[in-house]
Amino acid sequence: MFSQTPLLVAQISEFDSGIKKMTQISARLAYVLMCATLFWGVLIATGWAEKLTGREGLKNGHMVLATLAIAFGGLHGVAFTLLRFDTPEFPVFNFVRLVIPIVDGGLFRHGLGILGLEMMVAIAITASLRHRLFYRKWLRLHQIAYVAVTLTVVHSWFGAIANDNLSILWLAGLTVLVPTVTVAVARFMPPAMLIRIGMLEPERGKEPGVGEGDAMDVSVNNEKCHRYGTCQAEAPDVFQLIEDNRLTYNRRPPEEHFAQARSAARACPMRAIEIRERVK
Repeated sequence: MFSQTPLLVAQISEFDSGIKKMTQISARLAYVLMCATLFWGVLIATGWAEKLTGREGLKNGHMVLATLAIAFGGLHGVAFTLLRFDTPEFPVFNFVRLVIPIVDGGLFRHGLGILGLEMMVAIAITASLRHRLFYRKWLRLHQIAYVAVTLTVVHSWFGAIANDNLSILWLAGLTVLVPTVTVAVARFMPPAMLIRIGMLEPERGKEPGVGEGDAMDVSVNNEKCHRYGTCQAEAPDVFQLIEDNRLTYNRRPPEEHFAQARSAARACPMRAIEIRERVK
């Protein structure tokens, strides 16, 4: 019996080694896909990538990236439950420790990853129900994706430090993270500032000879409009979804709201907003 013990230990060690490798690979894939999902989502919200492909192509690509990121993140977490040797770097997780952060001696860095992944799962579930929910409420929930990504990025870096893999994440992680953060920050910059730094072109009228003026007419094609609420997120002083899910808007906004209205027209998923600028 004792003669079989070294063989059993060797088999367990080999098994754990394979599981650890799986956790590392799945974590790195989830990290890259998570950053790509956020990057792609910003491109959709702003309309910056509209010329690359159709709107539905952008939207479907975002959903595929998000699904893969959650799948690999979940695989990363579940893999810890398969370990046989409990170590500080790769502790064995049961269902409770995997679902509830910082319980039963759970580490802070693991708690960040669990919270981030659970937020992403909640966003994915409600995304399929967005047409049944009041869109403004769903939009606020969807925007916590920025918080979820931040938590999981911090989790990844802390994990890399604990496992002596910082050199890998330092190069590859920063390569993926820097453009993602740059685009995410630009998402919240005023359109006027984006125009000044060359990230956006000034919005012009659709008819020849019509440019920016000191008066603006706003109209919405009700057949195209799906009440997604993106216009309200971009221009709350111009567009509003009221409680019965009807869209109301200022047909002739004041000049200080012109930039908001242009941003809303640019971000509208259905291209339902038309803006005409004229001289009084």
